[in-house]
Order: sequence, then C-alpha cells, then structure tokens
Amino acid sequence: MMAVVFATMSLALICVWLGWRRPSIALFASSLALAVGLFLFEIYSPEYGFRMPWLQTESNAGPARS
Repeated sequence: MMAVVFATMSLALICVWLGWRRPSIALFASSLALAVGLFLFEIYSPEYGFRMPWLQTESNAGPARS
C-alpha cells in the first residue's frame, strides 16, 4: 500500500515537472488521501479501536514527593 502512495506522489511530481497542473493536484490529493487511509489502517486495533493506549501521556501517580 505504501508503494501505491509513493507511486501517486511520484506521478504528481512528474506532472508538475511536465507542467500539467490539474492532474498533479488531483494526484497529490489522492496520494494524501491514500496516506491518511494507510495511517488509519495501520493504527486500528480490534481491541482498542483508534485509542492507541500506548501513547497516553497522563500520569495517575500524582506529583513526586521528596
């Protein structure tokens, strides 16, 4: 899937280089949408959903005492 994202971005860059503005914008937008879809596919867990509990920054311990 990452190869598809890379291919659409490469095609967008080639279209810009050739001077084809509208196809390059469409390809760039599609590569961005594919990248977001791939990111969401990668982080989804059947157990947690999209929560990602391993990235929690809250601390339940309270302030440290000396």
